[in-house]
Amino acid sequence: MFEQFDAVMLARIQFAFTISFHFIFPAFSIGLASYLAVLEGLWLKTGKQLYMDLFKYWLKIFAVTFAMGVVSGIVMSYQFGTNWAVFSDLAGPIVGPLMAYEVLTAFFLEAGFLGVMLFGMNRVGKKLHFMATLMVALGTFISAFWILSVNSWMQTPAGFEIAANGQFVPGESWSDIVFNPSFPYRLFHTLMATYLTTAFVVGAVGAWHLLKDKANPHARKMFSMAMWMAALVAPVQIFAGDLHGLNTLEHQPAKVMAMEGHYDSHPDGAPLILFGIPNSAEKRVDYKVEIPKLSSLILKHDLNAPLDGLDTVPEADQPPVGMVFWSFRIMVGIGFAMLGMGLWSLFARTRKKLYDWPLLHRAAILMGPAGFVAVIAGWITTEVGRQPFTIYGLLRTVDSASPLAAPAVGASLVAFIIVYFAVFGVGTWYIMRLMKASPQAGEKGVKSTEKGPVRTAGIMPGPVYDMPALDAPEKGEA
Repeated sequence: MFEQFDAVMLARIQFAFTISFHFIFPAFSIGLASYLAVLEGLWLKTGKQLYMDLFKYWLKIFAVTFAMGVVSGIVMSYQFGTNWAVFSDLAGPIVGPLMAYEVLTAFFLEAGFLGVMLFGMNRVGKKLHFMATLMVALGTFISAFWILSVNSWMQTPAGFEIAANGQFVPGESWSDIVFNPSFPYRLFHTLMATYLTTAFVVGAVGAWHLLKDKANPHARKMFSMAMWMAALVAPVQIFAGDLHGLNTLEHQPAKVMAMEGHYDSHPDGAPLILFGIPNSAEKRVDYKVEIPKLSSLILKHDLNAPLDGLDTVPEADQPPVGMVFWSFRIMVGIGFAMLGMGLWSLFARTRKKLYDWPLLHRAAILMGPAGFVAVIAGWITTEVGRQPFTIYGLLRTVDSASPLAAPAVGASLVAFIIVYFAVFGVGTWYIMRLMKASPQAGEKGVKSTEKGPVRTAGIMPGPVYDMPALDAPEKGEA
């Protein structure tokens, strides 16, 4: 069945499928962990039960999202050994320790405090529980820190030496490896993306319930907080994306050429191609709509600045233009749509119509999944734009794969597709079901198990010692 496909291409498709599926959940859980910390902090500061109701409402959703993120992420490490054994061998002395740091810091921090966050409100006290929530949020950040450091090193390798056996080994300083040239930009850009993704999901849920009852105080608070985040963070994200693009131009110029659709060099100022159909066979963009010299202004801050094209890059080193060209435009287009929603919400506030404008609420619902689409499009731009290398400029993808036959890789790909859509499809459906229910006064939280073992990834079963749930009454309550 798979003989006509190349094994390396199938391995790439498999990795792209699993990582895209996986990143949907961290893109939400990272931002949602911070949102939960904000809600609990506001509850402690103001004493308003409304914030605790929202905390309990979103905590249930966070628990499911976090679990699916952990399970879907486990698969990624196995693929390094099965499909990408040569890469693992050559890059292992650098990639291995960085991945281990993620487990030793972020995973144990999250695992250690997640149980307290979910079940410990009335057992450890309010302030200690708030600390547990902060630690979980910090753990999600640290996890992103190390994973993005690994990815950034593959994009802009630094601080390494090549041993006699061809392995990439650490040089004099690990800091040069961790804080490689693209890492700060990629970290900030990705974190802002997770916050915007969460904001638009929260905003969509709030808008959904406002359409049913515009007086719902929980929906009003959710929608207001989400729109503030959109209005404040969207312009910051666009600015961060511009800085990231300038960094990419410096270190990965061929990727930017593909993003811009510049097959040819422009010595007197390059146009910004808004839309078109890349034609790699003829080395041009067909049916293009462009603005003269605007690309040079954006990338070089000079209308007449020269910009090189793909004609200066050997054809064997050029990334696939079509996919990079369109994924980049999807990401940027959604970013500006988010900015538009933020500005629209500010206008609605000034008109005192934030909760009484059904058209705004319907638009917010349509924008609910926009963050997920944008982050997947951004990662496609990043990863496909790095091709044909796994370690940019140093190790080619075709030389990184395991010596497997195409049918073996294809069979595992089919298995992943079936299992992922079955398992995570059900999980996503359950999350949607939780979101469909409106937050209520006295919202119930995550319920603990009264009897029987607790099973968590990597931990032996053990007894449950009457852990009270978040919906247990507080001291002094009837």
